[in-house]
Amino acid sequence: MQIPVFTVDAFTNKPFCGNPAAVCLIEDELQDDICQKISSEMNLSETAYIKKLNSKDTFSSASRFGLRWFTPTREVPLCGHATLASAAVLFYIQKNSNSSLTFETLSGELYARLSGDHIVLDFPMHTSTPQDPQEVKELIKTAVGDLAIQDVRYSSATKKLLVRLCDTYNRSVLESLKPDTESLMKSDSTGKVAGLIITLKGNQNGNYDFYCRYFSPWNGIPEDPVTGSAHTVLGSYWSEQLGKKEMLSCQCSRRGGQLKISVRGDGRVDMAGQTVTVLSGNLML
Repeated sequence: MQIPVFTVDAFTNKPFCGNPAAVCLIEDELQDDICQKISSEMNLSETAYIKKLNSKDTFSSASRFGLRWFTPTREVPLCGHATLASAAVLFYIQKNSNSSLTFETLSGELYARLSGDHIVLDFPMHTSTPQDPQEVKELIKTAVGDLAIQDVRYSSATKKLLVRLCDTYNRSVLESLKPDTESLMKSDSTGKVAGLIITLKGNQNGNYDFYCRYFSPWNGIPEDPVTGSAHTVLGSYWSEQLGKKEMLSCQCSRRGGQLKISVRGDGRVDMAGQTVTVLSGNLML
């Protein structure tokens, strides 16, 4: 059996930047253990599996597909950059004739549409609530050391902890952080954290409304280069903090990437980004 596979750099317009995802086109159902083995073999933060929902569908004509995401160690319920990569494979490589696509996922229906040279993802927005820093003080200490913290939030729907650095810091402070990811896992005594967002307000003279980094060693991802799912939380948080609906985010990992965020009034958020396909081939099973 041959499975078409692609590597797509998401949330960037330059190769070898943004967040790479593997995308597999699935004609027939694959067993979970095979999906997991492929994802471990690809060894990227996520591998996406696009499945036709009906035997008569084609990847170039159907508008609705099944979509799953696996890290090298487990299946995850939501992944933004691998969804963007999947839409890019369908729109740009398979030449899908539809202007918008629907993906059936563990997080419900997700939508992708073309908008100029960007693809816009339509995702559910996730709110966060104030978190007592004392309950996660060891995790915060491991992540940011002695840096001053302005806010701590928790998103129960996504199991993401959001730590906001003091506004007096600049981007270089966020970029300089080097948390030990194994220590991060050990320092969480609550058992409720699956991802750590560290974020910082943008400066008034800069291009970006906010900066962020994202760590998820609990899911086998030490640091994710650019994370759409984290922005379902960040979009809600910074919209409230800044009083804005339209924002530009920079995830300042080593590879780096940017997202255009539009917070809507229906409990959802639009995230627009670009992609570059850097590899195509076939898996031989």
